[in-house]
Amino acid sequence: MKKTYNLTPDVTVVMPGSKSITHRAFIAAGLASGQSILTNFLRSEDTLYTASGLRKLGVNIEFTGDDAVVYGTGGKIAPSSGTKKLFVGNSGTSLRLLTSLTALGHGKYILTGTSRMCERPIGELLEGLNALGVRASCMDRSGFPPVLMEADGLKGGRITLSGGVSSQYLSSILLAAPYSRRGIEVEMKGDLVSRPYVDLTLQVMESFGVKVSREGYKNFSVKAGQGYCSTCLPVEGDASAASYFWAAAAVTGLKICTTNIVPLLTRQGDIQFLDVLEQMGCAVIREKDRVTVQGGNLRAVDLDMSYMPDMVPTVAALALFAEGETQIRNVAHLRHKESDRLQVIALEWNKIGARVRELPDGLVLRGCQSLAGAELAPHNDHRIAMALAVAALRVPGVIIQDKACVNKSFPEFWSLWKNISDRC
Repeated sequence: MKKTYNLTPDVTVVMPGSKSITHRAFIAAGLASGQSILTNFLRSEDTLYTASGLRKLGVNIEFTGDDAVVYGTGGKIAPSSGTKKLFVGNSGTSLRLLTSLTALGHGKYILTGTSRMCERPIGELLEGLNALGVRASCMDRSGFPPVLMEADGLKGGRITLSGGVSSQYLSSILLAAPYSRRGIEVEMKGDLVSRPYVDLTLQVMESFGVKVSREGYKNFSVKAGQGYCSTCLPVEGDASAASYFWAAAAVTGLKICTTNIVPLLTRQGDIQFLDVLEQMGCAVIREKDRVTVQGGNLRAVDLDMSYMPDMVPTVAALALFAEGETQIRNVAHLRHKESDRLQVIALEWNKIGARVRELPDGLVLRGCQSLAGAELAPHNDHRIAMALAVAALRVPGVIIQDKACVNKSFPEFWSLWKNISDRC
């Protein structure tokens, strides 16, 4: 039986809307028939790239305060008379999800992004789309953006996808599938990484009225003739964003409450980070719309983190202050994120005196009492920057470069973080 706690918080922080849900809701609303309203949506660099791409594909989106009003096209994608170009910055989610949407159109579409975006793999998604009757190709280097889509609608059919690189390949095809001519069946080959993100995709599709049949995480089927229905969707708070504040409680001993989080109902995989915190010795209270965490004496853990890879930098920050050796396993796909996260963690953590060993698919970190401040680079990776902020609460003299990179997912991070750092 788990212990029960009564924690009166030292700090309460209201969380912004989920980035993952916002991306998917923009797309479903954009394809729906009629007007949808997304309340508490996340307005960040990444989600705005998705909105911008949808606008180029004929979707009208208006922002009014904390709401987004999306006028759906009924599954119709604006045709391209010449070649329509969609630029997505370094948003891998935008690139992958929008790629399948362009398959619903007619004409030529180019999807591209920053130099780092063009180093992130997309080949297996294009293979899947080609098997569904689309002409999809890489323009410069095989398997990587920029992507050229020569579309004439999405025929549909049955395909096999590998689940080892990104769950977003599956999410991309599923989101477009209701508007295919013959329906789509997908068989997954091998283990599917980041499964909770597929759960979020299915949740959003269901919220907009589309049913997906499935057998676990191996087979998925979307029948033709379905379509998204307009709706008003409140976007729940982002568990990934909240994790940095929970981690702050873990390393400082403060009692920190995050609201707009629904820990008892959410399908966001990163809510499982709370279980990790309990393993490490923290007190956690889960309530209907909030979570409160207080730190204790941290213990090292041995974790398979394939189910919540975005939490790896945060766990790596906590491991610095945990007694014993922490091992993180089965996250080789982190090498294809905004940075090679395994390499960057080993590099930057070592600058402050941490003992980190990089593995092909993970990390080994030993808790250390003799850490010293240094100037640290997040390598244009928002999750590295926010994890470094956690470490800096306990390591005087840490200077984090390029703080603005958090705008990718959490533009308000530093202003909210000040509520914590001012107490340390």
